[in-house]
Amino acid sequence: MNRSASLKRLLIYGLSGPIVALNIWLISLVFSYFQHPISILCIAAILGFLLNYPVKFFERARMTRSQAVIIVLLVTLTLFVVLGVTLVPIVIDQTIQLLNNIPDWLTASQDNLQQLEAFARKRRLPLDFRVLSNQINANIQNLVQQLASGAFNFAGTLVSGLLNLVLIIVLAFYMLLYGDRVWYGLMGLLPPRIRVPLSTSIRLNFHYFFLSQILLALFMVVTLTPIFLVMRVQFALLFSILIGISQLIPFIGATLGIGLVIILALLQNLWLAIQVAVVAIVIQQIKDNLIAPKLLGDFIGLNPLWIFISILMGFEIAGLLGTLLAVPVAGTIKGTLDALNLSKDNPVSNLTIVDNPTSS
Repeated sequence: MNRSASLKRLLIYGLSGPIVALNIWLISLVFSYFQHPISILCIAAILGFLLNYPVKFFERARMTRSQAVIIVLLVTLTLFVVLGVTLVPIVIDQTIQLLNNIPDWLTASQDNLQQLEAFARKRRLPLDFRVLSNQINANIQNLVQQLASGAFNFAGTLVSGLLNLVLIIVLAFYMLLYGDRVWYGLMGLLPPRIRVPLSTSIRLNFHYFFLSQILLALFMVVTLTPIFLVMRVQFALLFSILIGISQLIPFIGATLGIGLVIILALLQNLWLAIQVAVVAIVIQQIKDNLIAPKLLGDFIGLNPLWIFISILMGFEIAGLLGTLLAVPVAGTIKGTLDALNLSKDNPVSNLTIVDNPTSS
């Protein structure tokens, strides 16, 4: 009997790996076919999650949900318009200036390497930067070609982005109004034993995760921008936004964002890069050790190794969108499995559907 049970368990474990791999491949294949609509739908759902908080606030003021949703939507549109008129042109202008300056910075870096190599040759030091110099020269040529082609497609990309933004806002509006019906219908297809922990885990991970990550990203942007301006860092707003956006990717995003900004500053000036690195790392430590624990807490409960693996898998399946969704999806799966394991000894028969995340 024990041998039969062990063989059955071994068979289950042996087949689970190929089945999981097959499902991941199918998800990746489906996403590659429907990447644009899936991306729009996911971003709209995230926006709906976040806008549900102010909607609930207005509902407590004895407004109907329709009235609350309309008010929140108008405020959100106003905020987007204000940002589009004030900050967006500055960011676009700084981005264009940065891209135009990078070839000159790379050329200056190549000259510095040649001077350093000449200095080392005089001192008979075994230093040879020819390979690195050739690589920089190749990067300059590729970058100039990419900038030329990118400038031609910039107008089309801008128009496409505006259309996508309109679609996202419209979808988020309808999700806030009618998302509960769709949610109840989908959850009603699941047995109660899975329905309740899955609903709870989705609400916990997606709501709190994205709200916390956006607040942390805003903290980095709002804190670093005035500091960089006081330090007279060129492209201060753009650098702060790059670091802030990188915070949306957990675990590795902060390192990648700060590292990219340090490299861009290093192309300008070594002392500037050191100052930017010190300030960014100090603010990052304040965020990680003082603010993030209060916002995030332990609601995901994932081992850092699993977080890293989930981010890699999410990027492989869905690119940048996959990296943003990887951690809450992994946290949802873990939370659901933990709840199912805890309920094995105490099965619950009469459970109701937990509120839909966009209306709870």
